[in-house]
Amino acid sequence: MPETIKVKLPDGSVKEVPKGTTPLEIARSISPRLASAALVAKLIPFTDDGAAQAAANPGAESTAAPTATPSDELVDLARPLEHDAELRLLTEKDPEALSVYRHSSAHLMAAAVLELFPETKLGHGPATPDGFFYDFHREKAFTPEDLQKIEQKMQELVARDEPYAQEFLPREQSLERFRAEGDFMKCHFIEQFTQAGEAVSIYKTGRFVDFCRGPHVPSTGRIKAFKLLNIAGAYWLGDEKNPQLQRIYGTSFFSKKELEDYLHKIEEAKKRDHRVLGKQLDLFSIQELAGPGLIFWHPKGGLMRKLMEDWLREEYLKRGYSLVYTPHVARRHLWQVSGHDGYYAQNMFDVMELDDAEYRIKPMNCPFHILIYKDTLRSYRDLPVRMGELGTVYRYERSGVMHGLLRVRGFTQDDAHIFCTPEQIEDEVVGCIDFALAVLKTFGFDKFELSTWDPNDRKSFLGSEEQWSMANRSLENALNRRNIPYKIIPGEAAFYGPKIDVKLVDAIGRLWQLSTVQFDFNLPQRFGLEYVGEDGQRHQPLMVHRALYGSMERFFGVLIEHYAGAFPVWLSPVQTVVIPISERHVDYANKVAAELQKAGVRVEVDGRNEKMNAKIREHAMLKVPFLLVVGDKEAEANQVNVRTRGKEKTETMPLDKFVSYIVRLMEEKASTV
Repeated sequence: MPETIKVKLPDGSVKEVPKGTTPLEIARSISPRLASAALVAKLIPFTDDGAAQAAANPGAESTAAPTATPSDELVDLARPLEHDAELRLLTEKDPEALSVYRHSSAHLMAAAVLELFPETKLGHGPATPDGFFYDFHREKAFTPEDLQKIEQKMQELVARDEPYAQEFLPREQSLERFRAEGDFMKCHFIEQFTQAGEAVSIYKTGRFVDFCRGPHVPSTGRIKAFKLLNIAGAYWLGDEKNPQLQRIYGTSFFSKKELEDYLHKIEEAKKRDHRVLGKQLDLFSIQELAGPGLIFWHPKGGLMRKLMEDWLREEYLKRGYSLVYTPHVARRHLWQVSGHDGYYAQNMFDVMELDDAEYRIKPMNCPFHILIYKDTLRSYRDLPVRMGELGTVYRYERSGVMHGLLRVRGFTQDDAHIFCTPEQIEDEVVGCIDFALAVLKTFGFDKFELSTWDPNDRKSFLGSEEQWSMANRSLENALNRRNIPYKIIPGEAAFYGPKIDVKLVDAIGRLWQLSTVQFDFNLPQRFGLEYVGEDGQRHQPLMVHRALYGSMERFFGVLIEHYAGAFPVWLSPVQTVVIPISERHVDYANKVAAELQKAGVRVEVDGRNEKMNAKIREHAMLKVPFLLVVGDKEAEANQVNVRTRGKEKTETMPLDKFVSYIVRLMEEKASTV
């Protein structure tokens, strides 16, 4: 009698099936419709009493063959089952299936590339949050026309319904195979991620063969909607000394409607590109002579920055923070004490040799705030001590990753550090969360997401288990006190402690990581920080790092894209332009401007000898919230004809009424006009 295994299904029932039965065979025994809808299987081992051990494997590109020990994993529908397990058959309704679907889409693209350009060598091709990519090594550059050919060949492969077939080869045999074909990158992956004597997982899709653990959807015919997006450069292993590869990006969805919606979102994002709008609206620039990743704030952008900084500093003072200012460089020994010279050195600029010591330009403000705290011995009555600074820092970003305002080498952090007792820590974290939400509300963001640490991820991090347990508990309690839902993100903690990330959602649904609240028990210990407790003894304070904008540059870039340059009235560098119909109306236009200036409105008069409609079009392109057209009728009645940004219909109203209206919008910091 054949050996059997137990398979638990989502409805709680348990089937006994012959060992080696596949998930697809089980799906067919349940329902032909389920078998045709299933894309991948999820296996969760369970104990003799059937209690599931919940966990998940995201199914990303990997390199090792499955082990004989049961583990939580996503597997092909054709995988023979060898152990008792809970089985879930994932379909298009399951988010986990999308990553597998996109991983298979990457293989589909690679298969098409090799059929069209057989001389190409393969790097790796994982799924990404928005789609997939594959790295290729080829002497000749791919062109936009090549992308069209590759897409067409992918459609042919879909029509052929080629299976994603897995097999296992001895390690040396697989290495010989890829060496013979000149696939140096695949050989590297095998040597790096497998051991001698290990069976290596190989996937075949038509004539395409790849070194990959999978899993994959059953066949190419299951991929319904995809689009190749663009070509970019990528160095092999991310090292500029290695050969440059060509990376083709694409995306895929379960339906054409989802794909169309995503492509529409991409087009909308192009219209909102802060780099284009920054030039169009004369807000900022990056000067080639000065170097990449260094931002020049133009007068209009500089005014907006002042408004953002003024609001933040006022909030600092209202919330009990002290404003501090610190240097831009420090002796290297300071960074050695803080740990940055070891843990963060790859992101710091090179050492500067000065006459008294080696110096490094600062990548962070925290050690400087610590020195201010340490300059005076504090009592428990003095705590919490909250220090805030808009401090400019410098980090070495590789040339290939910089992106406008969003990824730069020099930026100003709205950095704050809180030193407190263990009894105060939860209240301080709650205060930081409240402050972060106030930022989002003030700048017109009504949707956000909170992410936290992974309490089980302790590799490469400092501090004891007891300290991490206390830190995790404090952050979690703070979130629960505000009834804020959150999700755990594995591996996202800083090396010195866990954190909460606040991610805002912009006008077209994109997530942006900006605000951060980080717990730190490492730096107070490294610098020997103390306070005198109620018992008269010296104790080590706890420390919280907190940034709300994240950086002025990145937050400004996000604001530009969120509003597509049409900023709220209170933030607009020019809030109103007065346009006289003819030269004889300039005096009245100046009178209108004077009344507005008296009320604190930023106003300009366009008295140029140009056609009125041309001036209206020009200022509309600059996204000025209000254009006031004045002529004989308006001058006689002390009125203005108001053209509101985004509205076709104009409205004539008394000047004093308009002044009151715009002042109210400014005071309320209304997000729209």
